[in-house]
Amino acid sequence: MKVLIVFAHPDERSLNGSLLKVSVKQLEDDGHEVKVSDLYRMKWKAVIDEDDFLNHNKGERLQVAAASGGAFFNNKLTEDVVQEHEKLQWADTVIFQFPMWWFQMPAILKGWVDRVYSLGYACGVGEHNETKWGDRYGDGFFKGKRGMLMVTIGGPVSNYSERGICGPIDDVLFPINHGILYYPGFSVLPSFKVFKSNTMTSEVYDDWAAKLEEHLHNIENMVPIPYRSQNDGDYSIPSLEMKPGFGKPGAQGFSLHIDS
Repeated sequence: MKVLIVFAHPDERSLNGSLLKVSVKQLEDDGHEVKVSDLYRMKWKAVIDEDDFLNHNKGERLQVAAASGGAFFNNKLTEDVVQEHEKLQWADTVIFQFPMWWFQMPAILKGWVDRVYSLGYACGVGEHNETKWGDRYGDGFFKGKRGMLMVTIGGPVSNYSERGICGPIDDVLFPINHGILYYPGFSVLPSFKVFKSNTMTSEVYDDWAAKLEEHLHNIENMVPIPYRSQNDGDYSIPSLEMKPGFGKPGAQGFSLHIDS
C-alpha cells in the first residue's frame, strides 16, 4: 500500500512529531511505502491568491473557483501544487495528521486543501442532471482511495462525549471527514484521536504509541465510515435533501448522513 501523510505541526519535537515517527516506522515495518508532506518544513504557502494561477492577469478581479479551474485545465498551477497532485495520485491512502486548534485543523493544512483541491480536480466535476448532481460524496477523483484523520486533542475525552461541553468528537470532525475527505471521493476510515495531549506523561505516551501502532497495523482491513452516497437514491436532486423514510426515526443533523 502507498500512504501519503500530510503533516501539520511546526515542531518536530512535539507529540505530533513523535507520533509521526511511530506512524512511518509502523507502516514501513508492515511493508507499505510512505511519503510525508511536512507542511511547516516545506514552508507551505497557506494563503490562496492570484499568484497561485499562472494564467491569471495580475490586477484583474480574482474569482478563485474559476481561476483554479482555468489554471488546472491549462496546466498553469504552481509547481508546489502540482507536486502535491502527483503525491495524491500516487497514494492509495492519505492521512491528515494535525493538532486540533480551535475545533479545526491548523491554518497551514486548511491552506493546503484550499490550494491543492483545484476546481476540476477535487471539486466541480461530473454531470449535473435530474438523477445525478456531480461526482462528489461517494464519487469523485479520489474514489477508490482511502482517507483518515490522526488528531491530537488538548481536552479529555469526557469533553467530547455525547453530553460533553465541546460536543461529540465525531460531530466536531464531521466537516473534515465528510466535507474534505468524503466529498471528493475518499472512503473515510475511522479517525485516530489522542486526548489530553497537552498534559501527557511518558507512560501515557507509550500507551498511545502502542494504540497507534495497532491502529495502523490494521489499516488495510479497516471498515470505512458508512456515509451515504449522494447519487444512489437517498437524496432528492437537485435539492440534495434526504428523502422521507431514510435515516433513523428522530435522527437529525450529521447522524442522518451515516447509513447505520
